[in-house]
Amino acid sequence: MKFSVLSAALALTPAVMADWKISKNREIEYSSVEGFFLQDNTTTDATTFDYADWNFGLLNRTYTSDPKRKTIKPKGRKPYKAPWPKGYTTQWERFEKYVEHLNKKAPKDTQYKVLVMGRHGEGFHNAAETYYGTPAWNCYWSEQTGNATVTWQDALLTEAGLEEAYKANAYFEERFEQYGMPYFESYYTSPLARCVITARETFANLDLPKSHRFLPVVKESFRESISIHTCDHRSNKTYISTLFSKLRFEKGFAETDELWTGTKGETTEHQLARSKDILDDVFTSDDATWISVTSHSGEISKLLTTLNHRTFKLSTGQIIPVLVKAKQVSIEPTSTYASWSTEATCNAPPVTSISGQGCVCSTSTTLASTSATATAA
Repeated sequence: MKFSVLSAALALTPAVMADWKISKNREIEYSSVEGFFLQDNTTTDATTFDYADWNFGLLNRTYTSDPKRKTIKPKGRKPYKAPWPKGYTTQWERFEKYVEHLNKKAPKDTQYKVLVMGRHGEGFHNAAETYYGTPAWNCYWSEQTGNATVTWQDALLTEAGLEEAYKANAYFEERFEQYGMPYFESYYTSPLARCVITARETFANLDLPKSHRFLPVVKESFRESISIHTCDHRSNKTYISTLFSKLRFEKGFAETDELWTGTKGETTEHQLARSKDILDDVFTSDDATWISVTSHSGEISKLLTTLNHRTFKLSTGQIIPVLVKAKQVSIEPTSTYASWSTEATCNAPPVTSISGQGCVCSTSTTLASTSATATAA
């Protein structure tokens, strides 16, 4: 189903078309190509899976693009396969060749990209939710800018969150240098500080080729679901630019947050629509095949839904790669939907906060159920 046009504030600037032209009366349909990563498999448990234990989940398998290896039969010894030729030695190298093969053989209306999506490390908002409990967090505390100890509006990373980014940094370095993982050609990040910092600490100090330098682009629509939580209220562009000197911003990126109001949150349909739009923007304006995206659990979940990937919720610091097939199809009729909804909450700390039952406001306040199940992301 194609969604109706987003609000003017979220409308993307016209994409500068790269090599891929979208034909008239056509749109892009996305699908995740299964069978290449453990995360594709429904038996892989997202709650216990750690990318660092499993080579980012890349499966050991053969590909149709693999070169034929001769069987060597030495006299007096068992036959064995000849070694892989240079450039096909590691699983990552062979997978890279396979993706190249897919794009070379694909018709003009189809292309393939590998999106490696990482959730930011633990932020102070995540720690605060753990401290207060999810019901109380959603009832009251998430609407505050912080407490007497910490600030969680546009939260920074905790020490644990920084450690998660350092872990990713070391793991990427090892995969690039020892396992033949392809270097990223493009880097994108949410504008929220926790993502910019995670991307910076993950990639900025790696010894990358000049042709694959870490020059991240901030895109508004890679941000988390826009709720009344202050952790979803991004800082201004001037502040964000101080987080990393080589940060770049998409065309039209506003100085101040024009989307967060503190009273209304976007609907699921609205977030799905902007997730589709940002993918369309990337696929039509960026001819890179290997792309890094640093985002949030909620937004990555919506991106996975748009890619028709199985549900796979990431904990902080976790990473998921997806082989994406994008194909032009006939435009479907549009449907209308509510973009924003009011989110009421307690005006004071709740009387009780019980997991699974929600929170109870004081007698002078009222809680709307719309905020009862959200989590800091």
